[in-house]
Amino acid sequence: MEFNSTVLILPGLGNSGDGHWQTLWQNNHGFERVEQRSWDAPVCDEWITTIDAAVTKHDLQNVILVAHSLANTTVAAWAKKYNRVIKGALLVAPSDTEADTYPPGTTGFKPMILDKLPFPSIVIASDDDYYVTLDRAEYFAACWGSQLINIGSAGHINVAAGFGHWNDGLQYLHMLEA
Repeated sequence: MEFNSTVLILPGLGNSGDGHWQTLWQNNHGFERVEQRSWDAPVCDEWITTIDAAVTKHDLQNVILVAHSLANTTVAAWAKKYNRVIKGALLVAPSDTEADTYPPGTTGFKPMILDKLPFPSIVIASDDDYYVTLDRAEYFAACWGSQLINIGSAGHINVAAGFGHWNDGLQYLHMLEA
């Protein structure tokens, strides 16, 4: 599958390892990963500044962000601060940074940013994600103005949940290319 957009990969807490679908997409499709200074002790302001620097190197009208987990919260914070209009964002397995299940070690990601995004977006959620309930994922999608796609029992949509290359995910990404 070919993509004409500039696709920026935004991993979440801990980065996305070798077998993660984000890494496989990057390697197989030439997408660009936005490298953060700290994957294990992220600071929201640093992450959004890094994202903005990466996005503004490209034609905004052609940029699609592909976020996983904590990167979804970061995209919402970035959009609120910079209000840049891009082609779109695929927001996969959003984490609820306000939930008791969210791991410690992050700075500035609470409260959740719930402002409407100034660009098209699709939230991909699972009904058994440890880091966000389906009700909260639906709420985030509604607040962000995102289309919500529930893919059923898929955990955190990562390697531990059995997601490698994830061809269905590429189909969702392709929906934003149109």
